Amino acid sequence: MFFTAENLHMDWESVSIDFSGCVDSGKMLVIVGHSGSGKSTVLKMMAGLLPPGKNARITLDGTDITKTPAGKRHIGMVFQSPALFSHMRIVDNAAYSLAAAGMRRKERYEKASEWLSRFGLEGFEKRWPDSLSGGEAQRVSLVRTLIAEPRLVLFDEPFSALDAPLRKKLSEELRQWQKELGFAGIVVTHDIEEARALGDEITVMKGGKQVWSGLPADFEESLLV
Repeated sequence: MFFTAENLHMDWESVSIDFSGCVDSGKMLVIVGHSGSGKSTVLKMMAGLLPPGKNARITLDGTDITKTPAGKRHIGMVFQSPALFSHMRIVDNAAYSLAAAGMRRKERYEKASEWLSRFGLEGFEKRWPDSLSGGEAQRVSLVRTLIAEPRLVLFDEPFSALDAPLRKKLSEELRQWQKELGFAGIVVTHDIEEARALGDEITVMKGGKQVWSGLPADFEESLLV
């Protein structure tokens, strides 16, 4: 299996979180649950943003990364808020990781423009973040993460701040991008339809525990009750 997370544990507020899961290359695992179920905390443990517990083991393509710092795990993360840099034009936001890696200005701008076009943002290079709609801003956030070509991408309720029709549209587009680019992904969401649209496999969390895992076709709303 391409990515595994075993025995993740944290006592968080009044909930004791325990989680084990895996996802293969080119596939998408969706962790679904209500607010407070622990799903976002699990994602942050996978990313290295929170300690995973003393008995945890996290591997990526056969390499143990349990103690690897977050910035060196080759894992990208997309959050609910796009959190674009307001003082940077869109092309600079999109090319941020390329600049950090030392790519020359001309080359990173060319690559950023190519990726923006791929995500339906052709001609947006010189615009500022405050001129974008919510959906456009989240697309830029996706470009900023995926342009670095991470081996695994974690999505923390990436579309939950958007209205239902736009959320559905971007979920469908994300699935297409994921298939085209071939990255492994893990998504957390509270939205049932989003879970079905994105997942190759779905895991349901309640009160910090996994209560069900299976295929999208077998996932039922009653599992969240």
